[in-house]
Amino acid sequence: MTEKREYTGDYPNKKLYIPGPTGVRDDVIEAMCEPMFGHRMDRMTDLYTTIVEDTKTFLGTDNDVIVLTASGTEFWEAATLNLVDENMLVTTCGSFSERFANVADRLGKNVDRLEYEWGNAVKPEDVRAALEESDTHYDVVGCVMNESSTGVRNPIEEIGDVVAEYPDTYFVVDAVSSLGGDYVDIDAHGIDVIFASSQKAFAMPPGLAICVVSDEAYERELDKESASWYGGFQRCLDYYDRKGQTHSTPAIPIMLAYRKQMKHMLEEGHEGRSERHREMAEYTRDWASEHFEMFPEEGYESQTVACIENTQGIDVAATIDEVSERYDMVFSNGYGSTLGEKTFRIGHMGEHDVESIEALTDAIEDVAGL
Repeated sequence: MTEKREYTGDYPNKKLYIPGPTGVRDDVIEAMCEPMFGHRMDRMTDLYTTIVEDTKTFLGTDNDVIVLTASGTEFWEAATLNLVDENMLVTTCGSFSERFANVADRLGKNVDRLEYEWGNAVKPEDVRAALEESDTHYDVVGCVMNESSTGVRNPIEEIGDVVAEYPDTYFVVDAVSSLGGDYVDIDAHGIDVIFASSQKAFAMPPGLAICVVSDEAYERELDKESASWYGGFQRCLDYYDRKGQTHSTPAIPIMLAYRKQMKHMLEEGHEGRSERHREMAEYTRDWASEHFEMFPEEGYESQTVACIENTQGIDVAATIDEVSERYDMVFSNGYGSTLGEKTFRIGHMGEHDVESIEALTDAIEDVAGL
């Protein structure tokens, strides 16, 4: 049994280069310190409608937006319950996409996996073949946009164009570790549901899940006999239409932080923010190619998380510890037992820029003797 360890508050601050959570601006943290107010007051309506409509503006979508107190994981469950009667096709190419499929398994759905070797990306033509050749009708195709365990960015735009040719099949995208840092035109590519978490590329405190829902997905849930209660599209969106609030008590301080950070994001713009992330990704790939090798399939590298193959055989765990101790910077080992020492990962997302990523790679070079 785990023993209690007292939180003392006496810890050095570390600059985070992990795949989330990411660093948060000081003024965004300070925004959480307002006096508490009721979640049914007019003040809450002002706050919630602000963050919902600002999110729609930032993402450039006409679809509905839900901001819910939850991890992004909530919408794995909710989208599956809301849209899937029996059968679901999930593309798997790493730990998180496999977990997406496992969630649907545990919810009692029939799940077929379109499986790829870890490090490889999902191919639109394979999705088309699976939909055309299967005797099974799939209610949903599920795909992870940014497989942060392997550093793969799947081409969800092209996959969405394929799924859109099948009007009775809905396309659900986990963009937990990429939305806000990697531009995607949601409405143009038939994405019915796409969701993210506040603590990744949005660079906010953890605790909120952001979900964009198409009219078709909303209508689909209305036709079902059962759906998610907490993450039900109808329940969330109808309450917003009536009251401009959430149906259950939200994490008000985090929503205050969200409001502040979203104003920064609107100022930078969706495409501008994506361009900054692209520059960081390109710098990190060039550095990795000089000293190691990139793990993901060429041409499908993530714009927010670099997964680097440990071709030099450095002691990844020891290097992470020493960089943390000497430089107060934290990056990440490979995800899980399969890739733990074979790879390491750098999260270049949120409010970082090329200069701050270069500071980390300089520290790694120094500690690892590169």
